[in-house]
Amino acid sequence: MDSETSGGPRDRVRCAYARIDEVDRPEAWILLRPLDDVLDEAAKVQARIEAGEKLPLAGTVFAVKDNIDVAGMPTTAACPDFGYRAERTATAVRRLLDAGAVLLGKTNLDQFATGLVGTRSPHGAVRNAWHPELISGGSSSGSAVVVALGIADFALGTDTAGSGRVPAALNGIVGVKPTLGVVPVDGVVPACPSYDCVTAFAPTIATAATVVRTMAGMAEADPASRAWPSTVRLAAPGQPRVAVPRDEDLTPLSEQAKARFLATVARLRERGADIDELDVRPLLDVAKLLYDGALVAERYAAFGEFVEQHPVAVDPSVAGIALGAKGVDGAALVHDQQRLRRVRGQVRTMLAGFDALLLPTAPTHPSIDAVRADPLRLNSFLGTYTNFVNLLDMAAVAVPAGAADGGLFGVSVIVREFDDQVALDIASLLVEPDLVGEVPVLPTPGVRLAVFGAHMSGEPLNPQLVGLGARYVGPCETAPRYRMYALPTSPPKPGVVGVGEGAGVTLTGELWLLPPAGLGTFLAELPAPMTLGKVQLSDGSWVVGFGCADIAGEDISHHGGWRSYLAHGRG
Repeated sequence: MDSETSGGPRDRVRCAYARIDEVDRPEAWILLRPLDDVLDEAAKVQARIEAGEKLPLAGTVFAVKDNIDVAGMPTTAACPDFGYRAERTATAVRRLLDAGAVLLGKTNLDQFATGLVGTRSPHGAVRNAWHPELISGGSSSGSAVVVALGIADFALGTDTAGSGRVPAALNGIVGVKPTLGVVPVDGVVPACPSYDCVTAFAPTIATAATVVRTMAGMAEADPASRAWPSTVRLAAPGQPRVAVPRDEDLTPLSEQAKARFLATVARLRERGADIDELDVRPLLDVAKLLYDGALVAERYAAFGEFVEQHPVAVDPSVAGIALGAKGVDGAALVHDQQRLRRVRGQVRTMLAGFDALLLPTAPTHPSIDAVRADPLRLNSFLGTYTNFVNLLDMAAVAVPAGAADGGLFGVSVIVREFDDQVALDIASLLVEPDLVGEVPVLPTPGVRLAVFGAHMSGEPLNPQLVGLGARYVGPCETAPRYRMYALPTSPPKPGVVGVGEGAGVTLTGELWLLPPAGLGTFLAELPAPMTLGKVQLSDGSWVVGFGCADIAGEDISHHGGWRSYLAHGRG
C-alpha cells in the first residue's frame, strides 16, 4: 500500500491509463479525468510522502461510482438530465484522498443505483470483465469492472440490495459491504436512504478492508453515521461456527453453481469452521419487502418526482420501479417497517450461536441479451441472496468462488451488525492467500493487552479472551525489569511483578487486541492477586498487561516465560 510497491504515484497513474487504452472498455466510465490532471495530483502525493507523511493509500489509484460526489465534478447517477456539479466531496471520498489515493474518475452504473444487472444506463451496458457477452452486475458495474481489469487498485460502489456484492461475484473480485452507517453516506445520491451504504471493491480482502477502515467513522455531515461500539468483536474465533442453507434453499442454483457452493462449504470446513445447516427462508422472504412491499416508497421519495418530470431521460425499468411506488400509503409503509423489526428479532434468535452465515452471492450469471429480453425478472432473481442484508442491518464480504455455467460464481459471508471483522476473517479462509493479504483490523481503536500465562493461545483461560472478541497480534517480550512467579492457583498461572532495572529479566508473552469494553470485563472479574496495569515491552512501548499484587510461589524468572516453565521446569 505504499508508493514503493508501484514505483511511485505518478508511475502508478501512467500504468492505469496504459491499461485503460489496452482493455478498451469506455462504457465502464462516465467521467475519466485528463491524464495531466491526475499526474499533478500524484505529484502532490509524492511530495507529501517525501515530507514524511504516513499515507496508508499512497501509490494507489481508485475510481468512484457516479452517484457519489467529488467537488468540482459532475454527479449524474447515470442520468445526464439529473446531473449537477458537486460543491463538496463526500466524506468517504475525502478520507481516501487524504490517505494518499489518487482519483481516476467516475464510473458507470445502473441508473439511480436501481438494478443488479449493469445494463440500465444511457452510457451502455457495462460488459463483464472476463466474459464480454455476460453482464457485469450492478448497480456498481463500472467500479467492479475497472478493478477486475487491473485499472484501479480499488473502487467505490454503493449497496442497497446487493450492488456492492453481485458485481464482485460476477467479476471475480472482493466486495466489502460494511454495517450501515459505519461509512458516512453524505454526498451519495439516495436510492433508499434508510438502507444505502458505500462499499469497496478490490482484488484482495486486505485492500478492500483497508479502504473501508479509511472511510469509516462518524461524520457531522451524515447524522445517521455510526461509531464502532466498545463491545465490537475484533476477530473471528479460531473455530468459527458458520450457518449454511439447507439443500432446498439452494434450488435457485444450477447444478454447477450448487456444486461450487458445496465445494466452498467443504473448504471452509477443512479450514476449521464448524458448519451447521439453517432454514434461511425467513431471510429470503423478507428480501421481497424491498421491491414488492411498501419499503419501495423510498425509491419514489429519492428520485420519483424527477422521473415524473423527465420521463424520457430515465431507463424504463428504473422509471417503472420508482413510479410504481408512488401510490404506497403511509399505513402500508409503517406496517412493513414494523414487520421488518419483528423479523430482525427473529433473525437474532436464528443466528444465536453462529458467527456468520454463508450464502451464494448471485444465483446465476446471465448474458446481456438475456437481461435485455427479461429485465425485471432476471434483475429480481439476482438479488435472491442479497436483498435482505441491509434490511436486517447486517454486513457482508463477497469473495470469488470459481466458475459455473459459463460465467463466474461467488459467495458471501454475512454477519450481524458491527461483526464486520468477523466476516473478513472468515472470508479469508475461503480464498487463496494471494486474494487475502495482510488484513487490517477494521474497527478502531482497540486496547493492546499483554498476557503471560493462562490466557495465552492454547492455555486454559484463553477462551475468555476469544469470547470477548479479542484478536491475537503476535508474540511479545517485556523490557528486562520483571520477574515471574508460579502462583498456587487453579488453573496454574504466573504472576508478573515489576522490579526495576537490573533486578529483572525479559519475559516472553503474547500481545492481543481487546475491544475497549473487554478491558472493564477483565478488571471486574480478575481474581486476587492478579492485577491489570502498564507493562513495558522490549521496544520501549507501554501496554496494558497482567501483573501480580503479591509475590507468592516459586520464582521461575530464569525460564524467561510461562511456556518454557511448563515445558522444562514443572515438577
